[in-house]
Amino acid sequence: MARELPHFHLRNLGQPRPFQAKGGGGSKRPSDVPNRAAHAQALLQAIDALPNILAAELPGVYLEVSSRADERLKKDSLDASGLMLLRIEDFLVPGGAQERATVFATAKGIENLRKKVDQFRTEDTPDREKGGEIIPGRPKNADLVQSVAAITEAGLRALWRSPTGKFPAVDVATVWEVWLEPQLTEAFVGAAPNYGVAVGADRLEFPEDTVVVVQADRNQLAQAVRRLGGVRALAAPTITADFFDGLPVAEQAQWVDELAGRTTYTDNPDPGYVTLLDTGVSRAHPLIQPALSVDDRHAANPAWGLEDAKGHGTEMGGLALFGDLTPKLHQTNPVSVVNRLESVKLLPDAGMNPHHLLGAVTRQAINTVEQVGHRRRTFTMTTTTGEDTPHDGAPTSWSTEIDQLAAGVSGDIKQQRLLLVSAGNTDNFTFGAGNYLDRCDHEDNEIESPAQAWNVLSVGAFTEKTVLPPDGEPAQALAPFGDLSPASRTASWSSHWPNKPDVVLEGGNWALSSMPPPMRHGWLSLLSTHHNYPVRSFTFTFDTSAATALAAKDVTELWSDYPTLWPETVRGLYVSSARWTQQMRAHLPAQPNKGHYTPLFQRYGYGVPDMARARRSASNALTLIVEDTITPYGISEKTGGDIHNEMKLFALPWPVEALRALGNADVTLRVALSSFIAPNPSEASRGVRYRYASHNLRFQLNRAGENEAQFLARISKAAEQPDGPANDEDDLWEFGSNRRHVGSLHIDQLTCKASDLARRNLLAVHPVAGWWKSKKLLEEGLPSVRYALIVEIDAGELEAELYAGVQVAIEALIAAQAAIAV
Repeated sequence: MARELPHFHLRNLGQPRPFQAKGGGGSKRPSDVPNRAAHAQALLQAIDALPNILAAELPGVYLEVSSRADERLKKDSLDASGLMLLRIEDFLVPGGAQERATVFATAKGIENLRKKVDQFRTEDTPDREKGGEIIPGRPKNADLVQSVAAITEAGLRALWRSPTGKFPAVDVATVWEVWLEPQLTEAFVGAAPNYGVAVGADRLEFPEDTVVVVQADRNQLAQAVRRLGGVRALAAPTITADFFDGLPVAEQAQWVDELAGRTTYTDNPDPGYVTLLDTGVSRAHPLIQPALSVDDRHAANPAWGLEDAKGHGTEMGGLALFGDLTPKLHQTNPVSVVNRLESVKLLPDAGMNPHHLLGAVTRQAINTVEQVGHRRRTFTMTTTTGEDTPHDGAPTSWSTEIDQLAAGVSGDIKQQRLLLVSAGNTDNFTFGAGNYLDRCDHEDNEIESPAQAWNVLSVGAFTEKTVLPPDGEPAQALAPFGDLSPASRTASWSSHWPNKPDVVLEGGNWALSSMPPPMRHGWLSLLSTHHNYPVRSFTFTFDTSAATALAAKDVTELWSDYPTLWPETVRGLYVSSARWTQQMRAHLPAQPNKGHYTPLFQRYGYGVPDMARARRSASNALTLIVEDTITPYGISEKTGGDIHNEMKLFALPWPVEALRALGNADVTLRVALSSFIAPNPSEASRGVRYRYASHNLRFQLNRAGENEAQFLARISKAAEQPDGPANDEDDLWEFGSNRRHVGSLHIDQLTCKASDLARRNLLAVHPVAGWWKSKKLLEEGLPSVRYALIVEIDAGELEAELYAGVQVAIEALIAAQAAIAV
């Protein structure tokens, strides 16, 4: 099997020719310069012309160091003492050949370089004796300094490792590969958006490099590279699924063996399981077999076989274990698979389930797999139906049953469950020549049932795959980098139903030729495991199914990191980690109001999840996680009628003095409240969210200067008039109550001055109306429900100053929690 890949350039040779150093010897020391002092002075002037690293607050400066004609640079001296040699190339110049090195220099490196040049100008090495003859000393550092003809600040081209002809010729937004120092990757990825550089989610891991894909114009990328450092090389992105899918059968199998040889599978005695409700999963594939036991394959109908005849379930299984296989196959680092698989065949090999049985067959699938025993399961379903369309966000029989299963009021085992459902796919043949988003937003493309269910984690698709083969058919990627995948359905309903989808993940892109319709393309797809191994090893995969499988991988890994968390909490953490990409936010006006966010929620939910942020939130002192119960409704002792029974009040552990010290610096507070409701889909409930949900919870934060008594009085009024006039306009909440007060997952954020946040330290969780709020029901008992509350502070570069204070204050937090009678 060949390890060198066509179109994947690990180095750029420019216009190579045999390099002939002066005198014919490649190791010969550089020849003496005609005028030692003048040469040194010219190099010192070049060094003085470089940016002042300390004054400009730069991490360093990228240098382009050129040799004299037909001389070799002294490479080891350019890779020491604050200098890092990144690459070196040969070029033809008048008079011979020239080496050009790209070097990253810190402030220390520049001073050391200046010192060496100055020593060359003024100092000689001691004379030495050889064979009775005294040999005069040479200028110090002569081999280094005499080999150098010029030193300048490097541009992007000096970092370019792909063929010269592929360097972006026009200064427009372009997709680049950025090769980073692994230990500096997070800093670059975190700060690059500040310079207009959009960073993709996928990464390649090599022993000395981490590769990310970004989109930016040349000026934006140049500014990011200059200000942030950490970049080792730039290249044209050519890593696509098309290469592997097009390989002969034997070579595909060799690539599988190579990946399997560097993959380790979890030996955790209590692993997390991705439980796929799909077409079955094939165990024949070597990448899947270690994660899927023979006894962990089931069928909702005992008469069905267990094999995957259609292939879809095996594709999802590969994604749930590895993610997109394309980067995993390209890299050489070890791969760790921490999830295990369970398969429940939800779809027959021939035909479809009758529409009226969709809820029942889903319940039977879950009952079947749960007979194995208790496991930490992420139920993943990428099957939807168009037969309920249009539903306009209202519950259907299938979505209601899904809500019941998540809440634990349905199924043989009464327990809360974490369920992921895909948003459903559009039909590419309905797309014309206009803006593809107009078609995706059309009411005909509303999210398919049961993805509108309140308790599920609904997953749509976006895409960062925009690169097409340069020598292929004339076509262009339909969706821009970081925007909605054309396959993803969106919400078009009124605000009283939940925001859906909750998040979006990579679902591939379509290629548009001269005439519609746009079509799927291998370069714009993900790669996964084929069900018919060894006849085929790989297959393209795409759309919201692929996005949902990727989300299942993330969620299960997150839950395995924190196995004691509730399903409600894991859902809240994962969705709260999501953010809109730069391209998504580009659809907002310069000064958006709360109403401008509506199309973003309808297309992208809360955006693209960030696993690093989710993990950090689960373990960081700047994030407060509360798992608690509340008894929302009761019966009044005075009137005998049903009332709101209980609220929970939290004194947030703000380090008040530290916040006051930050004064006018901005900090962002993000709050997520997650609870699973028991549904009631009666006809009287349609269009009335307070009749569908068993209970509805809200969170409120006190205003600056609002004491506890005033705060509680305001909450009591809001609980009795949940649909009253919006009263949060002065509270700086970014999304607002119209978007926040829907469904069973509520997320919002506000940005304010640190000194103001110090005075906003009371947060309440309280009920508003639900169908449980009925005297007749409450006379049978007062039900309690679980909820998860997640409160995060984002103080940017100031977080370190707050961390210690919050950590100390959290120790006293539990004592400050109180249940208060309304």
